Amino acid sequence: MLLRRYGTSVHSVTPDFDANAMSEISFRRDGEFSMAVEEFEVAFEKVREEEITGTSDGPVQSEAETALLDDLEAKLMKQLEALGEGEVLLFENRSGVDYPKLRDRKEGIIVDGENRLYFHWRVDPPLRLGQYRPTGS
Repeated sequence: MLLRRYGTSVHSVTPDFDANAMSEISFRRDGEFSMAVEEFEVAFEKVREEEITGTSDGPVQSEAETALLDDLEAKLMKQLEALGEGEVLLFENRSGVDYPKLRDRKEGIIVDGENRLYFHWRVDPPLRLGQYRPTGS
């Protein structure tokens, strides 16, 4: 299960990575799980922390951006599938502080004698995920 902190609560979320959105990396609450942060800190202990990042490049901006987001989501799903019984992942980046964002760099290249742009995308900063297990496990 993937969780994210919203104010004083922790909620279960699903990834909503969309190259056409203003915030390409976002999460939607799914309503399956909700708990006060204080209760969560008592009920779960942190096992480890993982950072997920990626890069992509290509001649078409939207395709390169979408490829990066698809790769990022696949890495996130792989982390979720590797969780043990009762374990959860907590998205630990904070809005306004270190929230992951897609960054691009454009490079001018010449293709068949014409000027073209080539796009390089990266995630900065990386997604930080804490793996937590129930206390006493």
